[in-house]
Amino acid sequence: METAFSASMGTEVEVSEPLIEKITAEEDQLIPEWKDQITIRGLAVSAIMGTLFCIITHRLNLTVGIIPSLNIAAGLLGFLSVKSWTSFLSKLGFSTKPFTRQENTVIQTCVVACYGLAASGGFGSSFLAMDKRTYKLIGTEYPGNRAEDVKNPGLGWMIVFMFVVSFVGLFSLVALRKVMILDGKLTYPSGTATAVLINGFHTNAGAELAGMQVRFYFDFSPTYVGCGLICPRIVNCSVLLGAIVSWGFLWPYISQHAGDWYPADLGNSDFKGLYGYKVFIAISLILGDGLYNLIKIISVTFKELCNKRTKVSKLPIDNEIQDTESSRLLIDQKKRENVFLKDGIPTWFAASGYVGLAAISTATIPTIFPPLKWYLVLLLYLIAPALAFCNSYGAGLTDCSLSLTYAKIGLFIIASLVGTNGGVIAGLAACGVMMSIVSTAADLMQDFKTGYLTLSSAKSMFVSQLLGTAMGCVFAPLTFWMYWTAFDIGSPDGPYKAPYAVILREMAILGIEGFSELPKHCLALCCGFFVAALVINLLRDVIPEKISKFIPVPMAMAIPFFVGAYLAIDMFVGTVILFIWERINRKDSEDYAGAVASGLICGDGIWTMPSAVLSIFSINPPICMYFGPTVSS
Repeated sequence: METAFSASMGTEVEVSEPLIEKITAEEDQLIPEWKDQITIRGLAVSAIMGTLFCIITHRLNLTVGIIPSLNIAAGLLGFLSVKSWTSFLSKLGFSTKPFTRQENTVIQTCVVACYGLAASGGFGSSFLAMDKRTYKLIGTEYPGNRAEDVKNPGLGWMIVFMFVVSFVGLFSLVALRKVMILDGKLTYPSGTATAVLINGFHTNAGAELAGMQVRFYFDFSPTYVGCGLICPRIVNCSVLLGAIVSWGFLWPYISQHAGDWYPADLGNSDFKGLYGYKVFIAISLILGDGLYNLIKIISVTFKELCNKRTKVSKLPIDNEIQDTESSRLLIDQKKRENVFLKDGIPTWFAASGYVGLAAISTATIPTIFPPLKWYLVLLLYLIAPALAFCNSYGAGLTDCSLSLTYAKIGLFIIASLVGTNGGVIAGLAACGVMMSIVSTAADLMQDFKTGYLTLSSAKSMFVSQLLGTAMGCVFAPLTFWMYWTAFDIGSPDGPYKAPYAVILREMAILGIEGFSELPKHCLALCCGFFVAALVINLLRDVIPEKISKFIPVPMAMAIPFFVGAYLAIDMFVGTVILFIWERINRKDSEDYAGAVASGLICGDGIWTMPSAVLSIFSINPPICMYFGPTVSS
């Protein structure tokens, strides 16, 4: 199906959305109630898979510090597990309940919520940054690195911490699910690809596409090439432009001033050097874009409520069904929207849940980390929804969740407020709180996208998130404790180096010393990029469509500033492939671009599982490509 992404003021960018396929009368009648979508067998499978995925996630987190999306693998293994079990029981003569796409989606959601806490709970980052080994690695004589600011991991306090912080993020943005998924039509590529996979397994019409998905393997970077095929063209071009501006001009220019703007002998991860520019400038650009759109949504919604209008508000990337679409497709999309909105989650419930859980957390966290006073925890929960929105919006555009980047904001602010007497522990604890909130909010929206495309109830998705989070609060600390007791975690000479531990502790120490310790001109550049993001968004809203359609999206531009230029090239390759395909055969590109994109993402996602298992036995990929400048002799 072809849809039109409309930037504000009507700028349109064509993009294929493959999953709005015809809903048969049989499928329409067989959509189970939300309670029936959550089953005992599904929860049992989720618990087993969640434990396995937590083990794999900890392994990746403690070694390379990079965790790929396992959503697709969760959907696939969930299907195989339940289907194998029901087939086995059928052969024994037992009757079994039909396995629906909705139950498959709930299993996937539950597993993602469970292992997500292993990724964003702070086990490979903020918790280890507090321990004695990291304190010694930085140096006992390092300015600001005090012996009093040490807290080793403990199973008991980690489980309590998980329970008091992990549920809050689920309530922070649930009231905006319609704005993000239906009105804004944000892509959420991994969520969309997971829906392709699940629908392919549960519909006859999708069987061919399901077969295509696991045959698309590509050595360039299939996930991001697939994202380039799904994401709007303006988003892909914005990511490429951001890579050119940052890695092509800005970072080389700043590097030329090493020794003047910052000491030339600093490491690659020292915040007083080039790394500090990368982190804080990227954060400034992201915050400028995210806060502009958050304020825009709030103001438009408030205006509509006052005027009692029903007109939907628009995000910078919006979707309007074209008049030329057939009535069948319009009816099918309306059906999906009705299913998604049928079992609503009241706004008062979301707000009450957030306030209540935040109150419990505000009272509990200071007992675990005494330097982090209750009023500082309250401050975190006041600013967390805005940052959660920014992260969810960015993930919807580019499939990149920058939860750790946003967590560094909380770390830096709290460390600077507390000061030398406990600022390191308080800042690192704040980092864990913020990372949990913004990460779980983005995961929830990603799963809402999958649920929308698989005709799953939003309420069943939310409940499965709650159940999966409860599992993760236990399984994630237990599986981490297995690594902590069995291996020498954090040793620079061992396989589990925990690379983010030293980085975050150094940043907390930097936060204590304040903005004056940032490298030269860093604060001025941050302010400039923040204002630039606001101005660019304002221009997108006020100038004519024929010009605004060429104005980049600041949020998308910011991703490569910190992550790197590699994904920009891959995504641009995807959009070039789609552009050429449309010129050769537009109908085929409309029919199959989504399937090809999902195949690339699914193929790479499915390979993540055996790749992670092989890495446990130190079996690594056979080649690595590196591009660098030639050195003249």
